[in-house]
Amino acid sequence: MTEQNTAETAPEQVPVERAPVEQAPVEQAPSGAGTAAPSVESAPPAPKDRRALFAALRWTAAVVVFAAVASAVTYGITRPERTDVPGLSTRGDGRWTYPELVKPQLPAGAALPFAEDNREGVHYAGLNQLLLPAPAGASADPTLKREKDEAVTVDAFLEEYRDGEREKLKTQLVNDGLRQIAGRGWTTPDGTRTHIYLLRFDGPGFVDAFKGCTVSTGLANAPVLETDPVWSEAKRTQRNDLGSDVAAAGPSWRSGHDVTLYQEAKPTGDEQVRFGCVQSGDIQALVLQTRKGQAPVVPFHQTLILQSQLLG
Repeated sequence: MTEQNTAETAPEQVPVERAPVEQAPVEQAPSGAGTAAPSVESAPPAPKDRRALFAALRWTAAVVVFAAVASAVTYGITRPERTDVPGLSTRGDGRWTYPELVKPQLPAGAALPFAEDNREGVHYAGLNQLLLPAPAGASADPTLKREKDEAVTVDAFLEEYRDGEREKLKTQLVNDGLRQIAGRGWTTPDGTRTHIYLLRFDGPGFVDAFKGCTVSTGLANAPVLETDPVWSEAKRTQRNDLGSDVAAAGPSWRSGHDVTLYQEAKPTGDEQVRFGCVQSGDIQALVLQTRKGQAPVVPFHQTLILQSQLLG
């Protein structure tokens, strides 16, 4: 396992019976954006605001932990009625409004990822169909270089890494099972830039060997990374609270997706970078969010969870 797999681990979605071409849609997109939630580096908020923020983040982590136990739990981050969800009673917690997410169509006879007859999690859908759509109000980011069907070349993808990392990553990608890359980028009205990449490999073993998603990865705009402390604490606390439920779920909740979240270590300069990775079967997803000052925590976590759901 790489450093990526020894960090934070998110569960697989509950396996679905083999389905025909048309797929049932994921629950509708999350509610409207509000004021960006404070990041961990910001000045301490008032006690009431701090309780609301951490309640929201703890609940977000609960979505990940519960996903293998009951997939219906995930509705909370995609429904607009936030006041109906425990811990999310405050308005404007910083989430973005995404369009309704729809599972991509599969070729006739193809198995769903992580189904009984596809335990390795091979994704048969078109790679561009598995990319998370941009949220409401966002505009396409022209700095992410794409070709037809949102394909991204290896060289264009490697621009996200600093010069010293590019050559060795390129050698690995070319020689170790990379099949294709797709990408999507947008900028939201608050100035947050998001880049999402999906890398499809020949199989899960090649994904596991990928070296571009570790705490020591040198990004072009964030040469020094550290683990996301809010995500880590929220998941640790939630696991302690769930206790026997997580134990009852057994190893199955670990086998679908590995999720690791990082942030740029201080000093961050004019902009802060947040970096997340989802390892799902034969696909490696990478999410980068950058904003002048501080990149908000809540929409970053939200984006990682929704991208993970699309891959599951």
